[in-house]
Amino acid sequence: MSEGTVNIQQRILQFVTCSNWFLFAAVSILGLFVFPPDFSRGIIFGGLIVTINFHILARTLRKALTPPYLASHTTVLAKYYIRFVISGIILFILISQHVVNPIGLFIGLSVVVASIMLATLSELTKIIFKEAV
Repeated sequence: MSEGTVNIQQRILQFVTCSNWFLFAAVSILGLFVFPPDFSRGIIFGGLIVTINFHILARTLRKALTPPYLASHTTVLAKYYIRFVISGIILFILISQHVVNPIGLFIGLSVVVASIMLATLSELTKIIFKEAV
């Protein structure tokens, strides 16, 4: 992998990591003022679940891939599936107990996807304008 590719990947990861919290805060505040309480709770709980999961995944991968303590892929996958099951249980409880509106929850769960899309568009814009100059 070239050094330029690594720099782009680092910038995207850093952008997504920071923008997750900003998007989560913005969407949550907007939800509190515009939507009914159950919809707002859906946005907040969904955003928290996905953002915390993303940060835990990043930390797990960083620890697993940093020498001298390289973890086996089995350990990484086991942690991933444990987090996945716990998240599924939490989502099931939130929806089945009517704590949240499912559509609000879906919007909250989309925070990381939106961050990744914004990071990708930002990097593409940099590449396109760099080549145009």
